[in-house]
Amino acid sequence: MTFQGFSQQDFKALTIDGLEPRMEAIIGIIRPKLTELGELLAPSLSALCGEPMFPHVAKHARRTVNPPNDTWVAWANNRRGYKAHPHFQLGLWSTHLFLQFAIIYESTNKAVFADKLLDNLAEVKQAIPDHFYWSDDHTRPETVPHRDMNEEDWIQWMDKLKKVKKAEVLCGLRIERNDPLLKNGKKLIGLAEQTFETLVPLYRIAF
Repeated sequence: MTFQGFSQQDFKALTIDGLEPRMEAIIGIIRPKLTELGELLAPSLSALCGEPMFPHVAKHARRTVNPPNDTWVAWANNRRGYKAHPHFQLGLWSTHLFLQFAIIYESTNKAVFADKLLDNLAEVKQAIPDHFYWSDDHTRPETVPHRDMNEEDWIQWMDKLKKVKKAEVLCGLRIERNDPLLKNGKKLIGLAEQTFETLVPLYRIAF
């Protein structure tokens, strides 16, 4: 397989009005690429994590009215699903592509991750590049640059992650839709592998 990269058409698909028309575009235009990337990146992610990592392409099956604003492929160490487990994602909003590590609200690892992150905060702050971002909600594109996070932010956030059922933590890299790198499949796969390697320390402290 030789991945061809993403085009402007892929991003425009996420702006189509209406649930059915947008889902049609996601399924026909974006999903085949996410499926391909899921298979292509699974071996390198498995090697990085030291265990099999299985790809899962978002189905958006619970959607009945509002069309999805983003779509993705996720990798987790569980063959049946990813939402309840620490995982990695590659996906698209209409504005950008994201590569990230995620622990979302369904995960049972949130308290473990929160405690270990604070215990290893100095190492985490050093391991994550300044231009990476953090987010506490996978349903919103807004993020906070790593360089802007301070110790008080971490303490409050990890406390919330332990106590609030809907709390989440995501960390990664965004690439704007006009970046020419997205059209180069080989370079994009290389960047994805580098990004996930950078994020693996977060995966390791989630257990």
